[in-house]
Amino acid sequence: MGTEQEPVAASVPRPRSRPRWRADNSRLLHRAGALLAALTERPVSLYATAVLRIGYGLLYLVFLLREFPHRDEIWGPDSAWTPTLAKQLFDQTEWASLLTLSDNRAYFEVCYAVAVVTSALFMLGWRTRAVSVLFAVVVASFHARSIFMTDGGDNLILLMAVYLVFTACGRRWSLDARRSRLRASQDRAPKRPADSHRTGLTGQLGDARHTLVTVLHNCGMFVIAAQICILYGSAGLYKVQGTAWGNGSALHYVLNLDLFRPWPALSLMADDHVTLIAIVSYVTVLLQVAFPFVLFGRLKYPVLAMLLGMHIGIGVFMGLPLFSGAMIIADAAFLPDRFYQSLARLWRRTTRRTETTGTDSPAEGTANVPSQLGPAVVQRTG
Repeated sequence: MGTEQEPVAASVPRPRSRPRWRADNSRLLHRAGALLAALTERPVSLYATAVLRIGYGLLYLVFLLREFPHRDEIWGPDSAWTPTLAKQLFDQTEWASLLTLSDNRAYFEVCYAVAVVTSALFMLGWRTRAVSVLFAVVVASFHARSIFMTDGGDNLILLMAVYLVFTACGRRWSLDARRSRLRASQDRAPKRPADSHRTGLTGQLGDARHTLVTVLHNCGMFVIAAQICILYGSAGLYKVQGTAWGNGSALHYVLNLDLFRPWPALSLMADDHVTLIAIVSYVTVLLQVAFPFVLFGRLKYPVLAMLLGMHIGIGVFMGLPLFSGAMIIADAAFLPDRFYQSLARLWRRTTRRTETTGTDSPAEGTANVPSQLGPAVVQRTG
């Protein structure tokens, strides 16, 4: 009787594990591809750029209208900072201004009117591509004409005006967006699948234009965010180096400066609370230093809310409304589009409810009275 031999399991070669460096490289390539797709395919923060456009256009419009009685003293031919002095400064700073091309008063008045109209059109979003360039030129010209006559708020407005030229800031909440919607609603004819895709040179040029606009917009938003982070971070680190901010007495000296005290009684009342002044000083430094590090989490929302209160306090106590407004509008760039979309839905819902209430409910103090017969009908029936 033969003995049964046990079957010998065939040795199967194990699959070689991929080298770790290959896995890391593939992961990096995947992330780089996702980043490139996000940069070239979809514009980000369209509602935030619309808020920046509306905010800075409105702010500069109000600024020009506010300084209209003093326009000649600040930018006019008879200003203390004369056009000759401005040109001498341009030789050192390499700036330029449309206001220094002529000393004629009529020319200055025309330039001022153009600046007011340009600010209004930029705020409304009419032909935003061209008007944004004109708005940047206007802001740069007025800023360079009398650089020592205004506060630091116009510096940030100038930077943002230049950055917004490269963004698609007219695609939301603008006259351009409204015109595009009306054009799309009028062109509702069904198209064949062969006609829906552009081919040839026209299609390639259209795709290239779309990619270029998207890349410029996203890069512009990145530069805007980086500029604000640098502004807050440098301001906070500069404060840390001083002893006044370290011991909490910096705001005490600020509140007692006659140059930045529009309401002395209010400043003195705030200066009486020594402990509160020290706490606000420390919180200010902490917010500015920590701002670039809290942008990618939910902590940025309370930080933005506290920064809003800080800028309102600067505008009220120090009399710098232009600077405070410019910073508040800049902080709006960090709010996501879903936040602005929820605000728009809430506004439409509130407006619709108000219209429904106004049309359905009768006016107060009135009652439903049946219709009465007119005089002619009364005479016939009598």
